[in-house]
Amino acid sequence: MITVKKTHKILFLAESSNNLNLMAESFAHEMANGDIEIISATMKPPILNPIAVRVMNEVDLDIAKLKQLTLLDIELFMFDLVITLGDFDPSCRPTLPGMPPHLHWDLPDPLPVEDSIETYNALKSARNILKSNIQTLFHSGLLNALFVTRRNLELVLDNLHDGVMAHTTNRRIFYFNKAAATITGYPRDKVMGQDCHEVFPGRLCGGDCEFCESTISLGKANVNRRDATFMRPDGEDRVLKMSVMPLTDTDGRDVGALVSFQDNTELHQLKMRLKHHHSLEGLVGKDPKTLTFFEHIREVSSVCVPVLIEGESGTGKELVANAIHNLGPRADKPFIAVNCGALPEGVLESELFGHVKGAFTGAIADRKGRFELADQGTIFLDEIDGLSTLMQIKLLRVIQEQRFERVGGEKSIQVDVRIISSTNQNLKQLMARKTFRRDLFYRLCVVPITIPPLRERRLDIPILVDHFLEMISKELKRPVLTPSNDVIDLLIRYSWPGNVRELRNAIEYIYVKCRDNLIRFHHLPPEILNFEESRKTRPGPSLKFKKEEVMLALARAEGNKKNAARILDVGRATFYRYLDHYGLK
Repeated sequence: MITVKKTHKILFLAESSNNLNLMAESFAHEMANGDIEIISATMKPPILNPIAVRVMNEVDLDIAKLKQLTLLDIELFMFDLVITLGDFDPSCRPTLPGMPPHLHWDLPDPLPVEDSIETYNALKSARNILKSNIQTLFHSGLLNALFVTRRNLELVLDNLHDGVMAHTTNRRIFYFNKAAATITGYPRDKVMGQDCHEVFPGRLCGGDCEFCESTISLGKANVNRRDATFMRPDGEDRVLKMSVMPLTDTDGRDVGALVSFQDNTELHQLKMRLKHHHSLEGLVGKDPKTLTFFEHIREVSSVCVPVLIEGESGTGKELVANAIHNLGPRADKPFIAVNCGALPEGVLESELFGHVKGAFTGAIADRKGRFELADQGTIFLDEIDGLSTLMQIKLLRVIQEQRFERVGGEKSIQVDVRIISSTNQNLKQLMARKTFRRDLFYRLCVVPITIPPLRERRLDIPILVDHFLEMISKELKRPVLTPSNDVIDLLIRYSWPGNVRELRNAIEYIYVKCRDNLIRFHHLPPEILNFEESRKTRPGPSLKFKKEEVMLALARAEGNKKNAARILDVGRATFYRYLDHYGLK
């Protein structure tokens, strides 16, 4: 049996003006001998009832000396036991999550009438019942039993590895478990009863939660998850993964919040190291093919020669061009991008080389072109295959001589520009059809860099998904969503005709559809779901071998598909159908 300590608090709560709460507090002070903190309050504005004073004076107790409080002066959550008294409206009884044990004593509680013998007799009867009940409470072991039950519940939470904190709607902390104290570095006795925004410098939530404003609107049954950076008292920064959920009463009204958190600092640091290892100037990936063209970018960035970036639409050619520029000696100079395929020839010439005032209708002033703006820096010519034959000739002259004239001008302008171009077409085929000049090709393609399509570097998909989930969550100011394993498997199997751009669009679509934390199939764009349905209906091999067995055979064959088929004792065509069926092709 536990020993009742000074830290335990009991609240006597009455609704009427008969001072039943003060009567109970007075008896409790006398019987507790200072071992327990006794407080009483009323639901209505406090009034000292002279009949109640006279009834208590008869037993040598003076309730007039006691401080009168209302619910506005206390926090119900801060007590270890709440006892309601008299004719107490059941709808007002505290039955909130996290509340301490609650007892109700049904006592005579008449409408107060001054100098009424009926009121006197009723309060005298209430006095005798209160004395008897409080004697039983303190001397029968019931109080200890209630405190033991409450302590056992606290022990369960104290043995969790996660920190757990609970506070009221005005942010007064009424629970703080052992792990919370360990993670934050703040002892429990320093935070209990405090405003969580005041006790933690910089705020435990990072200053971004539903309780940061005066108006509380958590919303029913919402669970908000977020990462927050928290500074411990020793000055050490920790990254906390937090979940905040509302506490509601029996009528569904918000009455507080339950906050659980983990110390994810080491995991966060590991992710940052991995992200640095698997990223290059905004490009993200870990597939061997991706790491190969990362190395090509590093090699070519240091030498200012023309680079031709080849890749399907949506693979991130402009990001590659930016990376080459930023890693090179011209990083502090301008990077100017022009989409050659999006502009008509007349407009494009003015965009590239500029024009003088009066060169054409609307040319009301001299204007610098992109080549001039990119002087000492880099110009990126996207969709170079879209240039007309005439523009190809003019561009060739600029590359050869590093000089040009503005449209309508006669003055020759000298520039020093590094040229990076890109195409999603096969320029050699265009040269064979005489639509792209061979001499221009060799001027542009001193160093070619080919970006593999996303379907050929599927190991990049999970890390790209994480990258875009984090990026878009910051843009939308929403918690980072978590994809289920089945969703990741489907995203890896999908063919991604729009490549990385399509993947980003898919993640944006998911943020529109997914209103909780976990991404499921029905949150995915229709084209991905339709792909999965069509894949299921396509005839495939009989599932004699599981996916793991096929992968093991590939590993034993060191990636040689012919040898892997021999290991499984199936034909090569059948083995390729397995690869397609399991998304391994």
